[in-house]
Amino acid sequence: MPVVPRGLFVTATDTGVGKTEICCALLRARRRGGLDLVALKPAQSGHVPGEASDAERLREAMDRAEPLEAVCPYTFAAPLAPAVAARLEGKELSFARVLEGARALAARHAAVLVEGAGGLFTPLTARETYADLAVALGLPVLVVARAGLGTVNHSVLTVEALRARGLAVAGLVLNRATPVADPSEPYNAAEIERLSGARVLASLPFEPDIARRAGHADLLAEVKF
Repeated sequence: MPVVPRGLFVTATDTGVGKTEICCALLRARRRGGLDLVALKPAQSGHVPGEASDAERLREAMDRAEPLEAVCPYTFAAPLAPAVAARLEGKELSFARVLEGARALAARHAAVLVEGAGGLFTPLTARETYADLAVALGLPVLVVARAGLGTVNHSVLTVEALRARGLAVAGLVLNRATPVADPSEPYNAAEIERLSGARVLASLPFEPDIARRAGHADLLAEVKF
């Protein structure tokens, strides 16, 4: 039986592609629709004191339904993969603790949205990657990818890696992270679907304001879980 009976695992093809904004939009939309959905971000790194962290933004989007330490059990200063950042601080992440946190949230709420860090093979602990976490949780996986040139290769590789591990691919969301339009954008979704067989559920426009970007919930209606 999966660790989390109902929910969604959100990964990406790279870092900085907008996973947190999309997770926040999904949290707000589903909670407004009546689903008791909460978030788990197992680890965050590169946190700047005095600025809202990704975990704090997720917690706000879920109406503060859980304390911050339940949303994100590990926070590190260095902007590196969690396993590396932990090593630099002389700490070690516990995979068992992450799984127990996921179980506890699932026991208290109807569904859990789990946000990864960077791409699928980002090191989470000294032994496990986020791919291992996705397998352990047993959740369908949503892939967030850049909208522009290069996204076809990165997206198809990620989908193939997920399927090789027996994971269900919920679909992809293409997110434009820069204001400059890319000539490949009108064609990328179709190419990804043709080569991977996975659906591109949404293509989000560039939005410089973080709060407004997280408000694109209507464009994410096709994301099911």
